[in-house]
Amino acid sequence: MTSTPAEAAVRTKVSIPLRFGDGFSVTAEAVTFRGLADGGEHVAMVFGELAVGEIPLVRLHSECLTGDVFGSARCDCGQQLREAVERVSVAGGVLLYLRQEGRGIGLYNKLDAYALQDEGLDTYAANAALGLPEDGRDYTVAAQMLGVLGIGTIDLLSNNPDKARQLSGLGVAVRRRVPTGVFATESNMRYLRAKIDRTGHTIALTGLAS
Repeated sequence: MTSTPAEAAVRTKVSIPLRFGDGFSVTAEAVTFRGLADGGEHVAMVFGELAVGEIPLVRLHSECLTGDVFGSARCDCGQQLREAVERVSVAGGVLLYLRQEGRGIGLYNKLDAYALQDEGLDTYAANAALGLPEDGRDYTVAAQMLGVLGIGTIDLLSNNPDKARQLSGLGVAVRRRVPTGVFATESNMRYLRAKIDRTGHTIALTGLAS
């Protein structure tokens, strides 16, 4: 996990207008890469000019088809993506959209884990019951992408301490970790509590219904 990332380079840059269901819209520069360590089709969405010497706000967002695209209420991924795009676009920075469905286990395995969650397991225990890692994400490609973009120090928009730990081990300096909003509902409360209890996410659920 702390090995030196392979050489990577920009493949394509293209301007893309983004629009969300609540009407919020903004334009991002989508950057694709060649030479990423896992061969995945990860993309960086760059908002504003990345000025030399300035520390950008960066969000590492793992792909969630069910939440990001179909609005699943079982997680808070879609809401976090929407929030991150606005906050990063206002501050100036980068959203790395990482193809790590289901915390790295893939879409089909994630849906298998959903079935186990319906039987009473939490999101991490369900992965383990399938013989898969509770969280199999490796952020080597994120460090590569930031390096290609010329970014060595960041403010990290995340509630997940593991993201900061991994990036620091890969040579990316995390000046501070900026918490995301809390998007708790009756449908995702158990999911959010598992993230707090199992992996130390900094999510303030105090005073919210359980």
